[in-house]
Amino acid sequence: MAKSVFVLCFLFISFATCVFSRVILPEKDNHVTAILDVSSSVQKTIDILSFNPDQILQEEEDSDNEAQSISAFSSSFSFTAKVQSRDTILKSTHKDYETLTLDRLKRDSARVDSIITNLDLAISKSDLKPLVVEKEFEELKSQDRDNIVGPITSGLSHGSGEYFSRVGVGHPPKPQYLVLDTGSDVTWVQCAPCTECYQQTDPIFEPSSSTSFAHISCDAQQCKSLDNSACSNESCLYQVNYGDGSYTIGDFVSETLTFDNSKTTVEKISIGCGHDNEGLFIGSAGLLALGAGSLSFPSQVKATAFSYCLVDRDSSSASTIQFGPEDQPADAITAPLLRNSRLPTFYFVGLTGMSVGGQPLNLSGSVFDMSPGSLSGVIVDSGTSVTRLRTDVYNALRDAFVEGTQHLPSAGAFALFDTCYDLSSKTTVSVPTVAFLFPGGKSLVLPAKNYLVPVDSKKTFCFAFAPTRQQLSIIGNLQQQGTRVSYDTAKSVVGFSPNKC
Repeated sequence: MAKSVFVLCFLFISFATCVFSRVILPEKDNHVTAILDVSSSVQKTIDILSFNPDQILQEEEDSDNEAQSISAFSSSFSFTAKVQSRDTILKSTHKDYETLTLDRLKRDSARVDSIITNLDLAISKSDLKPLVVEKEFEELKSQDRDNIVGPITSGLSHGSGEYFSRVGVGHPPKPQYLVLDTGSDVTWVQCAPCTECYQQTDPIFEPSSSTSFAHISCDAQQCKSLDNSACSNESCLYQVNYGDGSYTIGDFVSETLTFDNSKTTVEKISIGCGHDNEGLFIGSAGLLALGAGSLSFPSQVKATAFSYCLVDRDSSSASTIQFGPEDQPADAITAPLLRNSRLPTFYFVGLTGMSVGGQPLNLSGSVFDMSPGSLSGVIVDSGTSVTRLRTDVYNALRDAFVEGTQHLPSAGAFALFDTCYDLSSKTTVSVPTVAFLFPGGKSLVLPAKNYLVPVDSKKTFCFAFAPTRQQLSIIGNLQQQGTRVSYDTAKSVVGFSPNKC
């Protein structure tokens, strides 16, 4: 169990003064080193550049269909869907793995900036509405949407979207790739006709081809639950702004979604049908919102629990996301799921510390505490790639790791990574373990490949954490890879089950 030390004394000539300060000193765990398979990691960097996404689509077409239809939701039903990494649905256009990594890190930085901006706005009660967006929103309300025409253009990449799921939209279902995002509450897809749409893998969804498409009235509770809505001809319009200035605008509608190659049909889901989508999610058709708010997909289907497992982003394999109750594996590491009433979308986790080489870092006991009135605490996020830590925590973590890797040749810095190694002469290496520590003496020990990652195909590997000037820390998907992460809002528990993909 963790121990607390409270007394700090200063000795003067004639007396001693003691100051009480809480510092958490968890007991040392038994995991000291981990083995990184350098050759295997580098081979994946080569394979992902030549992967053909058509293989995935063909496998889906050949799969068996045993359908179930769900129209009345309860907390007891469950279903699953496949999860794929971004680079298995888009044919790579990168000349090498280094440029692919730089592109990923650029998207990731945009994602984190967006999260911080939106959380700052939520806490300060202010609202970001670019004037150009407000003008277009008013135009969309006033004009006949059946006559909207415009070019389909490629937008800038909003940072989210490293993992996608194939979802059928409408009836009959039109397969679309949607980004899985635990940091969003509004599910949406791009819809024809477009005033402005970015480039996506699948054809733009055509509402007129769906018999289950229905507008939502302005006085419906779903419309009232939107943060930003308007009314046109008694139908609800929505607008979602992202912190980097990106947005999606359109009709808020009821539609049918199908999962797992039409094996599961879920009716009457409230989603955005975006006719004007700027700077978002290149490749995907939209977003499947997995946040904790009332309009998120899990909330709408009354799923008090869901879980996902994220495969290695350089792997062509698929994993699954499951909605509905499931028993936690016996070896699951559980932690408190915390809620912030001012930030209801996000999943905060009770983290008490971190360790390197089995040795807990000497951190303040309040360093990961969540305060409702400030941007603090720790969130688990599917869209952020690289875990962000408060600068003081990151410095302590990095310094401890560097101390334990003095036998490895340094390679300087790369983009946002300040600690990298030249492993060109290695096939495997032994490195100190890194672990997240939770209440009750529990620890999630990460595989070496989840924190020492290749940034090129020449065996340059970097320590995959990054500092942030914010008090908020984010556990990203690189550190979640290969672990089934479960969210049980009924029991207020987050579970981590290693090797359960």
